[in-house]
Amino acid sequence: MNKHTAALPYNLRRSSRAKNTRIVVTADKIEVVAPLKVSERHIQAFVHAQKDWIEAALKRVAGRIQTAAPRLAPSEYRDGAHVPYQGRRLPLKIIAGKAKTVRIELLNDEMFWVKLPTGIADEQHSALIRQALTRWMKNQAKQHVQELVDLHGPRFALFPRSIRIKTQKSRWGSCGPKNDINMNWLLLLAPAAVLEYVVVHELCHIKHKNHSPAFWQLVAEHLPDFKQHRLWLKQYGASVMQGL
Repeated sequence: MNKHTAALPYNLRRSSRAKNTRIVVTADKIEVVAPLKVSERHIQAFVHAQKDWIEAALKRVAGRIQTAAPRLAPSEYRDGAHVPYQGRRLPLKIIAGKAKTVRIELLNDEMFWVKLPTGIADEQHSALIRQALTRWMKNQAKQHVQELVDLHGPRFALFPRSIRIKTQKSRWGSCGPKNDINMNWLLLLAPAAVLEYVVVHELCHIKHKNHSPAFWQLVAEHLPDFKQHRLWLKQYGASVMQGL
């Protein structure tokens, strides 16, 4: 049974052998194991009290996974380096620009043009390009997510109260108790269909605040092949989480 406490989703498992309530954090879920007679109100209060510990545990788990995962981004952002974007790795072309800041342009969906101001020391180029790409991708993520919400939301009246693009190291998205949706901009590095799956996943939580059969059926109504996108995240998500 899936529950939410302060926008923190967890699976609840009752056990006749459990003497105390405990929390188990793994790469893909938070599980609360509780004795049969413990009330849900007590369990929710317990999870809320352990929120900081849970978030720290999620970061530790994500860190262990990322250590073993191959890195998608280049070690240095220079001319000819390849940058992950929507499931592909596109080359950088660095040219001189007249603006005072680094400008990013996606050319024909095949190459990133980086317009670099003159007078910047060579050793600063890589860090400034990385920062500019991050800003660009966050803006792109906001546009893509809004387009997907506009596409899928009206079908079953799944309208979020708000949409926020965030940097998260252990979660792809979330839907809060009041239907506020948070999306991880790093999904822009994954194939477009994977981003669409996560958006649909969170939209479906507006109707079902759980991962019940009814929830997954609603996801399938939008995306019949959602399981392959979910599998992609399980296989390659740790690399995407490393970001740029």
